[in-house]
Amino acid sequence: MNEGGFDELWEQIDSGRVQPESFYFPAPDLRETPLRAVPQNIIKGMRKAIVEFDLLEPGDRVLIGLSGGKDSTLMAYALSALTRHLPWPVELAAMHVDLGLGEELSKLPIEEDSAWRPSEKNRAESYLSLSRTAAEAGLSLLVQYIDLSSDILRNPGRSPCSRCSYWRRALIHNYARREGYNKVAFAHHYDDAVETFLMGLLYSGQLGTFMPKTWLDRTGVTVTRPMVYIRERDIIGAINKMGLSTSKSPCPLDGFTQRARTKALIRELCKENPLVFAHIASAMREGKRRYLWPEIMERKSLRQKNLEFWKPRGL
Repeated sequence: MNEGGFDELWEQIDSGRVQPESFYFPAPDLRETPLRAVPQNIIKGMRKAIVEFDLLEPGDRVLIGLSGGKDSTLMAYALSALTRHLPWPVELAAMHVDLGLGEELSKLPIEEDSAWRPSEKNRAESYLSLSRTAAEAGLSLLVQYIDLSSDILRNPGRSPCSRCSYWRRALIHNYARREGYNKVAFAHHYDDAVETFLMGLLYSGQLGTFMPKTWLDRTGVTVTRPMVYIRERDIIGAINKMGLSTSKSPCPLDGFTQRARTKALIRELCKENPLVFAHIASAMREGKRRYLWPEIMERKSLRQKNLEFWKPRGL
């Protein structure tokens, strides 16, 4: 899809002329029901991020992005547990976006009994599994389905990962704006932040990563990332300890992306020097000493400076 087609499609979705299929699962009443115990290292790390970056405030309505993977599943439980003990009200709900990536698997040479072979039955089972996860955490769940797999995976010159991320964020942010949620919570963790920082340097020559808290002026929604202090290994440990079931990513490119290569690079470097991860994380912070070259001069300015340099000058 060309840029014009992309803009036209988003305008149709944004205006409501093209609408995703929606499936709603209400939240159960769990006020008297204990949640599964979330490990204290997860609660402590999330509480630190929430306090340091002002991620929660009285009266917030927070929409949690729930993919069904380990990160968002744990965040749903942990946020629900945390907000139960706040001295002021915060409302939580979950939303899952299905972009039809499983449909692309029908064009790939995969096993006949693959759990991700597209079918109405598999989609329904996936949504019911997600609804059970949300319900156990005391959350309602909205699922929106729209097949954008061709735009994501078969668009020459555009990164499938960035395209997929854009569509997921756009649909969640738009729903949050329409339904009065002032905040969205994504489950990006500490490893994600460090990998993004290094990826920006290696693949686009930019120095930066995502922020723990970002206000979006277009939608008026604030994006929060309560798990930015949680390491991925601790998430895996917590999922196993709590006995939570998670779903595999439907992306056919999973494990073959720039992020996967960057993750592997950091892992290899840490075998030689265990402080590599901490050093990259430290470089993400403002206030660190930086020794950077000046900005690239415009061609016109550089040409003028070159002419001045070669002018005869008295000693």
